[in-house]
Amino acid sequence: MRYEYFEWDVTRWRDLLNHQQLASLFHYILTATGGDVDETMRVMENLKQRGILPGNVDLDRFRRQLEENDEVQSTPTGFTLTGKGERSLRRAALEAVFGRMQKKGAGDHAVPRTGAGGADAAETRPYRYGDEISRVDFRKSFQNALKRGLDGLQLREEDLEVAETEHLTNSATVLLLDVSHSMILYGEDRITPAKQVALALIELIQTRYPKDSIDVVLFGNEAVRVPLREVPYVQVGPFHTNTRAALMAARNILRRKKHANKQVILITDGKPTVITDEEGVVYRNTFGLDPKIVSKTLDQAVAMRREGIPITTFMIASDPYLQQFIHRLTELNRGKAYFSEPGQLGQYVLVDFLRNRRRRFR
Repeated sequence: MRYEYFEWDVTRWRDLLNHQQLASLFHYILTATGGDVDETMRVMENLKQRGILPGNVDLDRFRRQLEENDEVQSTPTGFTLTGKGERSLRRAALEAVFGRMQKKGAGDHAVPRTGAGGADAAETRPYRYGDEISRVDFRKSFQNALKRGLDGLQLREEDLEVAETEHLTNSATVLLLDVSHSMILYGEDRITPAKQVALALIELIQTRYPKDSIDVVLFGNEAVRVPLREVPYVQVGPFHTNTRAALMAARNILRRKKHANKQVILITDGKPTVITDEEGVVYRNTFGLDPKIVSKTLDQAVAMRREGIPITTFMIASDPYLQQFIHRLTELNRGKAYFSEPGQLGQYVLVDFLRNRRRRFR
C-alpha cells in the first residue's frame, strides 16, 4: 500500500472552506425553495447585492463547482438537482441538525452511530465516510483491489467493505408532515425546518440503520405518501389540516411492516380542521375544536395504541387549541408530545428518535 503526501496549500484550504460555507447556505435556501436550483441561485445573488454575502463571492464559480461535482445539471428549462445533489442535501440537513445539537455542549444526547453489542452480520457494504476503521473487512476489501490485477496493487477507498452490524432492534417509522397553508403564514417559515428534519431522518436511517424503514406522508386536505426522493421538492398548499387522514395512512403503511418496533412522528402547527368519511364526504370546520372532527381523529390515536404504535408529536406553534388537542391525543395514545420552535425542531426529533430506537417501544 502506498501513500502520497502533498505540501499544505493554504489557498486551496481557504477555497474549500468558502465552498463549504456557500454550500451550507445553498442547501438551506434550496430546501426553502422546494428544490428549485435556479431560484436558489437568484436568492443568493440577491443576498450578495444587498451586502449580506461578501462582494468577492463568485457565485458563478460556485455553480460551476456544483456542476463539476455532479450535484446539479443543466436542462433546457434550467438547472436541476441530480441524484448526487439530493443525497448531498440530505447529508447537509443531518449535519445542520447535529451541528446545532453539538453547540449545546455536553449532555445526554445519543449519537448517530451504532454502539457495541450487535453481532457482525455476514453482509458487508461499501465504506462510507465516518465508518469505524475497526469494522473494515480487509479480506473482502483486498479481493476488490485484486480485481484490477496484481501489478501495482493498491487498496483504494472505493475497495473498502465494512461489516454490517445486526442491530438488537429494528424500527419502522412513518413521518407525518403538515403541509397546510398555516406552515408559511404570518411571516414564519415552518415548513423549511420541518423538511430539514425529514431529510435528516431519511439520511440517518438509510446510512446508520439500513435495516430500519422510514416513510413520509404529507397531509393537508388529504394524506399522501410521497417517495423519499421527492421530499426536497415538497411545498405547502392552500390546504386545511386533515390529521385523521394522516394517522390512517400511517396505520396502513405500518400494518405491512415486519419490524419489531413501529412508531409515528407527527409534525404539525395546527389543530385538525377537516375529515373525510368512508363515503368520501368532506366535513370542514376551521373554528375552534369541532367535536366531530376531534373525536374521529382521536379514534385513530386509540387504535394505534391498541396496535402498539406510539405517536410522538412535535408542535411548532403555540396555538391553545392545538395544545389542547395534542394533549388529549397523547393521553389516549400514551405517546409523547413536545413544543418546539421551528429552529429547534431538528434536535428534538432526532434525539427522541435515537432514544426510542435504543429501547423496545411499549
